[in-house]
Amino acid sequence: MTGETLSVLIADDHVLFRDGLRSLVLSAADLELVGEAASGDEAIRLAHELQPDVMLMDIQMPGPNGIEATRRIVQLSPHIRVLMVTMFEDDASVFAAMRAGARGYVLKGAGHDEILRAIRAAGGGEAIFSPAIARRLMDYFAGMRPAAPPRLFPELTDREREVLALIAAGQHNAEIAGRLHLSPKTVRNHITNILSKLQVADRAEAILKAREAGLA
Repeated sequence: MTGETLSVLIADDHVLFRDGLRSLVLSAADLELVGEAASGDEAIRLAHELQPDVMLMDIQMPGPNGIEATRRIVQLSPHIRVLMVTMFEDDASVFAAMRAGARGYVLKGAGHDEILRAIRAAGGGEAIFSPAIARRLMDYFAGMRPAAPPRLFPELTDREREVLALIAAGQHNAEIAGRLHLSPKTVRNHITNILSKLQVADRAEAILKAREAGLA
């Protein structure tokens, strides 16, 4: 939205901080302050009436909190870009705000330049986060690893699992011995151990169990 004026609505129940945000917005030639709210209900009402481009939203307010207010505002007016400006930096608050539809998350300790940059970025359609929040998000997603699939028949050794897979594929002892470079006697010993560990009566039952588990 370069070259255009962004209309801004402030929602914060702390008078001193709201005064600071007002002064900051009024100091920027490309921003226009259209209103202020001191509660969640007032924030929802004014957002509906004024239809700002960007809304600066605190989390902890009387009535519906900022996250619930954001959810309702974005449902009714998806074009409003809500920027959370709050002291809460815990993961639960950050992700709840994102799920509610917030376009950014800035901490109240941020400098004036950072807040102005965040307002303009949100107004331009970007997702914007304070550096500390961005690091938390990166750490969170970096820590997410796909869970390893459960190991089939963990009671078996790797070699026994190989033998069982070949049995389930329909191979005879001689073929298994040749494929795994084992003696026929060793293959027989492995099969005996497999039957015992799987608690099955015979080779056919072992094959059935392996195929049901998807080993073959």
